[in-house]
Parts: sequence; C-alpha cells; structure tokens
Amino acid sequence: MADERDDDRRGDALLPRLKLIEDQPLETRAEAYAHLHDELREALDAADRQGGR
Repeated sequence: MADERDDDRRGDALLPRLKLIEDQPLETRAEAYAHLHDELREALDAADRQGGR
C-alpha cells in the first residue's frame, strides 16, 4: 500500500516537469525530453536491481 502511494507521488511530481518542458521553446524540448527519458530509465533500472520496488 505504501509503495502505491510512493508511485502516485512520483507520478504527480512528473506532471509539472512535463508542463515545464511543453512550455519551453520547440528547439529545447527534445533535449529536455531526452534528459527526462534518461532519468526515468535509470529509475527503472534501479528498481529492477532492487527486486522491482
């Protein structure tokens, strides 16, 4: 149950970041999305190493 709340909070924190990226000029969005993608991939890789948490 606590894990689900943590996941919800992380998801809620992601939405403002996406909004900030969308508000950027088109020329800078791709780099911002790539950076966010890398962060999310690293988080998923870390969760896999910790047994899916």
